[in-house]
Amino acid sequence: MKPCDKSIQKTLEMVETMLEVADRGDAVREDTGCGILYGVIRDSAYRIKKLAELEKAAHIKKGWWK
Repeated sequence: MKPCDKSIQKTLEMVETMLEVADRGDAVREDTGCGILYGVIRDSAYRIKKLAELEKAAHIKKGWWK
């Protein structure tokens, strides 16, 4: 796997961790400030995930992704 592909893969793994943190944090939060924080984390993760998946698809189309 090319280094650029490894970076995309690592980004997708990071996004899954961000979503897990947001879910766990949301489940135990005690105030609205935390709710806002975890909402921002979740929203950011989905935005990053979309970009990373688009880039992965572009690499696959170019034949780079193994």
